[in-house]
Amino acid sequence: MKLFNPKTSNGDRAGYLLVLPYLLHFSFFVAFPVGFCLILVFHKWDIVSEMQWVGLNNFKRLSQDKLFFKSILNTLTFLIVHIPLQIGLALLLAELLNQKIKFRAFFRAAYFMPVVVSGVVITMLWDQLYAQDTGIINLLLAKLSLPKLSWLTSPKLAMPSIAIMATWKNVGLYIVLFLVGLQTVPRYLYEAADLEGASHWYKFTRITLPMINPTIFLVVILSTIGGFSLFIEPYIMTGGGPMNSTLSAVLYIYNQGFFFYHMGYAATLAFFFAAIIFVVIILQKRFVEQESVY
Repeated sequence: MKLFNPKTSNGDRAGYLLVLPYLLHFSFFVAFPVGFCLILVFHKWDIVSEMQWVGLNNFKRLSQDKLFFKSILNTLTFLIVHIPLQIGLALLLAELLNQKIKFRAFFRAAYFMPVVVSGVVITMLWDQLYAQDTGIINLLLAKLSLPKLSWLTSPKLAMPSIAIMATWKNVGLYIVLFLVGLQTVPRYLYEAADLEGASHWYKFTRITLPMINPTIFLVVILSTIGGFSLFIEPYIMTGGGPMNSTLSAVLYIYNQGFFFYHMGYAATLAFFFAAIIFVVIILQKRFVEQESVY
């Protein structure tokens, strides 16, 4: 028979009390919403009236919803432009800011500043920059005797334009991550390469990239998740147009839930879209790990 140990009991109580705030937060803001959405998947509900059991009808509707699959294709188009541009630009700037240059601290802070500014403010700013007749970008093109471009009104240019703006908004965060990765690379590796007369490109491809592979994987995952959650930019700048060319999956789910009040169908779309994100991240993880082996 074990004796009662007051010290152990008090320690257990302290541990439970420390964990309690997180458990409450997880229960109310994660577990309950996810569980409620899972119930909505099998119901029809417009917030006002009572829920109606519909079984698998929401999934049947999803399989026939061409506009939803177009929104997924639009999101993938955004990712194709946004992720390589963001990673390449962030790595390039991080490599430059990792060197001994004047005003290095100022430039690091300046590149990170857009990250802490409200996404709505950034979006409204770029909406003015992209304006057809009064936007600064088109005015500069006109001074260079180049034709003005329909940045947000052309179905072909609208989504790439949003991707460029999103890259400018978020690149500062990934610069910081890459800087942390670059500063963990042992200096003696570069010194040994210098003794062998290695070029900067050789050191970058044979030393830097392999050593910061975990950071690259982290940036790819964060960029992918952030890209899939594209919402504010098309919601404010284009509303999903022109011709649904910038209608992202999250914006479409939002419209179904809070514009048409199809809450059950919106929950079904959300779970299906979350499954797509999960599969894409798993594939990315395997690809990056395979590349690191070679």
